[in-house]
Amino acid sequence: MPENKKTRREVLRDGGRLLALAGAGAALGYAAGSGKKREYVWQLDPYKCIQCGKCATECVLEPSAVKCVHAFAMCGYCELCTGYFEPDAEKLDTAAENALCPTGAIKRSFVEDPYYAYVIDEALCVGCGKCVAGCAKFGNGSLFLQVRHDRCVNCNECAIAKKCPAQAFSRVPADQPYLLKQAAAKKSEPGKAE
Repeated sequence: MPENKKTRREVLRDGGRLLALAGAGAALGYAAGSGKKREYVWQLDPYKCIQCGKCATECVLEPSAVKCVHAFAMCGYCELCTGYFEPDAEKLDTAAENALCPTGAIKRSFVEDPYYAYVIDEALCVGCGKCVAGCAKFGNGSLFLQVRHDRCVNCNECAIAKKCPAQAFSRVPADQPYLLKQAAAKKSEPGKAE
């Protein structure tokens, strides 16, 4: 009976072919994976935003896809929140005439003396930025605007970005869609959420 023994040379040759084939497959897989087009979405840089109000009026959606968000770690939970109250509020209570937000999107609740929690009801928020301007002017800047991607239709040319006087809108990678504010944070680079 003939034996099918391979010589050392044949084993090395076959092994080399197998390694070359595996290497070619890996190179093709890498090339195919890196050839994918990276997806981008629109986002508002909170450090560039000047709260001009155009987010509420220029978005193709009604209400706007831009909403106020709250960086709770930055908030002082003050009794007198300049993002919540009108500058000339007669009383520090939840009456509509004292509230800065035109739609009542900010909810205020007592925590313990002298602290209050402020929560944004995004369904009511129109992205006008009045609360953000008040918080930035006299407060700690814990309120800021962001494009909410569960609402945004990711227009090829964002209508708000075209009208933004501060050029605060940019395209960021879809896998890092938010540019967030944090206490003592440096200005974030587009696409780098902190």
